[in-house]
Amino acid sequence: MSNTSSSSEGARAFPNTRWSLVLAATGKEAPESAAALESLCRAYWYPLYAYVRRRGQSPQDAQDLTQEFFCRLLEKRWLDSADRAKGRLRAFLVVALKNFLSKEWRRASAQRRGGGHSQAPLDTALAESRYAAEAPAKLEPDAAFDREWALTLLDLTVNRLRAEFAAAGRPDDFEALKGCLLAERGGIDYAALAGRMGLNEGAARVAAHRLRRRFRQVYREEISQTLADSADLEGELRHLAAALAGG
Repeated sequence: MSNTSSSSEGARAFPNTRWSLVLAATGKEAPESAAALESLCRAYWYPLYAYVRRRGQSPQDAQDLTQEFFCRLLEKRWLDSADRAKGRLRAFLVVALKNFLSKEWRRASAQRRGGGHSQAPLDTALAESRYAAEAPAKLEPDAAFDREWALTLLDLTVNRLRAEFAAAGRPDDFEALKGCLLAERGGIDYAALAGRMGLNEGAARVAAHRLRRRFRQVYREEISQTLADSADLEGELRHLAAALAGG
């Protein structure tokens, strides 16, 4: 199937993304806009935290700065200046964060550590464990940000799949199958998988194939939710694949 065909199918599948709905509500008194943006921030805060850490901030300062950035993002309507032409949440957030760090954060320092803003629920202990495990020392902050963004989207995808299996009453099947998601072609031991799932080998092959296919579908959906529309979904897929390969 050609990229053009895939792109047109993506456009039909994702006509309204969370990011496009937020952008559409900018400049208006729209509580749903703030709620949608807060939901996005909760999902995607870790790559921003990792970027601040990569800039040399301590864990506590990185937490404070990331929380303050989100508060100001929500309160000051920085979305009004978002570039509709590019339409990527990833690009908008990192540019806004850079501006905040270079121009705003010293003035905000007196208000940090409980300065009256509602705080985003950042799990710093978990973030530091993930940062130590995932952040290659050789990467520059921007490259590290893109890599963590891609890993965050993968995490969201896996969590959705886990929830789907749980809702279907099959959580154990997901735990047995999830290793297939990262396996190279020809690298799955179907006999062992069949034994863990209590299936014959043919049924285990089918189950693994279906999960991998569903993974690709959900991953595309998660990426599409960070775009103003799905017109450049294929380009974003390539960019994130390169970011992961560069780590």
